[in-house]
Amino acid sequence: MLRTGASAIAATEVVAGLSLKLSAAGSGRPLLFLHAGHGFEAGEYFELLAERFSLIAPSHPGFDGSGLPGTIDGVDDLAYLYLDLIKQRGLEDLVVVGVSLGAWIAAEIAVRSTERIGALVLASAVGAKFGPVTERDFVDVFSLDHAELSELVRHSQAEPKTVTSIEDARVIAANREAFWLYGWSPTLHNPKLALRLHRIDVPTLVLSGAEDRIVRSGYAERLAQAIPQARLETIPGAGHYLHMDQPSAFAAAVRRFAGN
Repeated sequence: MLRTGASAIAATEVVAGLSLKLSAAGSGRPLLFLHAGHGFEAGEYFELLAERFSLIAPSHPGFDGSGLPGTIDGVDDLAYLYLDLIKQRGLEDLVVVGVSLGAWIAAEIAVRSTERIGALVLASAVGAKFGPVTERDFVDVFSLDHAELSELVRHSQAEPKTVTSIEDARVIAANREAFWLYGWSPTLHNPKLALRLHRIDVPTLVLSGAEDRIVRSGYAERLAQAIPQARLETIPGAGHYLHMDQPSAFAAAVRRFAGN
């Protein structure tokens, strides 16, 4: 089941032969939002962004009740899929915003092509490896159950969503299976991505939550240094899911950066 807020419209679009679930809202400069490892969830941040942008938020294959074809089994596949989506829709001067897993996908898109991208926002990013091979850059999220991970990614004391049906439980299980497929080995990174970040040639905002308990201290700084036109901004009172912990600050940072 695709979770959407009041301002979001759910749709399905065929991209490169694959049926892709999308949530859309707002008007203005186009913005592609790439969700984190729990799946897509529209909240206050989404509604705030929709006030200034024309938002498109796909559910990655395997998430939110969508199918997982055998042709999609890695983040690089997702990057090419979304490049196809961008071209198919004729998007120009696009703002690409990714959170956590979504930021990894966004970076993989940008090292391949920025032809139609005007700005890039990498929030609570994973995907590149900067530390030594003997040390983790990220918590081993795959050793945690759903409840433990849900608590760890949030800094706020908001109550976790209640599972009220078998369908909810199925979606959670499928989302976790897809997350494992894309991020498990090696854990939450592509060993070659750090060597390719210099290819990102558009203005980039690296957003970090001051209370992030998933990403190693100093990681966001290293990421910003590795991208030629990047700058770093930290959001106080936000954990790894900074868009959910501090939706107003998250949306404001994106809007300032993109000039909207």
